[in-house]
Amino acid sequence: MHPAVFLGARAALAAPAIAMGATFLAFGAAVREAGLSAGWALACAWAVYGMPGQLVVLQSASAGGGVIATVVGAVAVNARFLPMAVALTPWLRRRDGDTRPLLLAHFISITTWAAAMRVLPDQPVSARLPWFAGFCAGAFLIAGASTVAGHVLAGAMPAPLRTALVFANPLYFALLMSADLTRAGPRRALLAGAAAAPLALVLPPAWGLLAAGLIGGTVAFLIGHRRA
Repeated sequence: MHPAVFLGARAALAAPAIAMGATFLAFGAAVREAGLSAGWALACAWAVYGMPGQLVVLQSASAGGGVIATVVGAVAVNARFLPMAVALTPWLRRRDGDTRPLLLAHFISITTWAAAMRVLPDQPVSARLPWFAGFCAGAFLIAGASTVAGHVLAGAMPAPLRTALVFANPLYFALLMSADLTRAGPRRALLAGAAAAPLALVLPPAWGLLAAGLIGGTVAFLIGHRRA
């Protein structure tokens, strides 16, 4: 096994473990509050592996929603992972036509993507895919363990605490991005995204955030392309 696998797993067990653990802990508690089992919580966390999508599935299961509507809703809210995968794949391929990165597509999340985009450019080409595989494995196990722990400890967590924990991972992601403000590209993306964010308040909830990200990201790209 490539040594980078262990380096990636060790990286996942540091600060990302705290952020992901807090979020999935809250999800496990929410599942128990809805009257569903710990097995259901673990299956949902690992099968959907994206908190907005997991919450859609949980809400639908609690309300007795249909399977097709539940799947479509989860896919729609987790659609943000598609552009993340597109941006990340070139850093994982060793050669043209290399399809091995597709095996890790399910494990792309906010945490894994943000860590990979920061670390992989400085890694040797041969170490990038193993590092990411190790990081994803560590993050996946943390998500599962935290979900089950949250289900067990649900009675000890008041509702305001559970709500706050859900936002721990997005906050961690925001802090990671703010560390890149000294670089022109990330700075443009963050500023353009912030400027477009009010669109999420005036457009329908299902499309507001997606439209804000698409418009803000496109503007940032066009500005950077023009300057280049």
